[in-house]
Amino acid sequence: MADFDNRIVRGATTVADTMDAGLRAHMLRVYNYMVGALALTGGVAYLVANTPALLNLFYQQVATANGVAISPTILGYVVMFAPLALVFFLSFRIMQMSQAAAQATFWAYAAMVGASLASILIVYTGASVAMTFFVTAATFGSMSLWGYTTNRDLTGMGHFLMMGVLGLFIAMIANMFFKSPAIDFAVSALGVVIFTGLTAWDTQKIKNTYYQVGGDTAVAGKAAIMGALSLYLDFLNIFLFLLRFMGNRR
Repeated sequence: MADFDNRIVRGATTVADTMDAGLRAHMLRVYNYMVGALALTGGVAYLVANTPALLNLFYQQVATANGVAISPTILGYVVMFAPLALVFFLSFRIMQMSQAAAQATFWAYAAMVGASLASILIVYTGASVAMTFFVTAATFGSMSLWGYTTNRDLTGMGHFLMMGVLGLFIAMIANMFFKSPAIDFAVSALGVVIFTGLTAWDTQKIKNTYYQVGGDTAVAGKAAIMGALSLYLDFLNIFLFLLRFMGNRR
């Protein structure tokens, strides 16, 4: 009887160890996708910003009394709004797509975001962009680690923060008409706080999703892509909102 009990304990331990190893591999895949997407975004942004022929495809530069202003061309508007369409497409269709098609869509999304963000490298100094990136990476890394290791259920916090994202969007749309510096400052500050919190929630959600899908490698592979997309968006938004505070214009 004691030997039978020991076999049960050993079996349960083996299953737990296997799940832990699988989770670590899954999270590593998620982070690899995310880092790869960020590298692709940065590479495309740098290429577009430093290649006049490409830059002119996406932006028009106009000399003003305060320097150079840029405005998107028709193609520029396409790369600004097409990524949003791809996010919705992935969210609703990924389970009907092959993993290769899901990956291709994910990389296409990251590349188009890079083209749309080339203007940042024109408007802000390279030093301030680099400093903002490193601050974002430190903030993101610490919050993602907390979301992975905490035993606290972050579901309630996540739902509250998602409501905050909706409020941010409404405030940003409203401020396009009011052009209030106070609203702009509040939106920027809240944006940093909200997406920093979402980083922890999304990390915990990715972890929980892995336990739900279990050993289904096909589903886990697609879940890794969606998890990477969530973390990529968190990182990108933290960076963009921080840049409003830390960025030095040329």
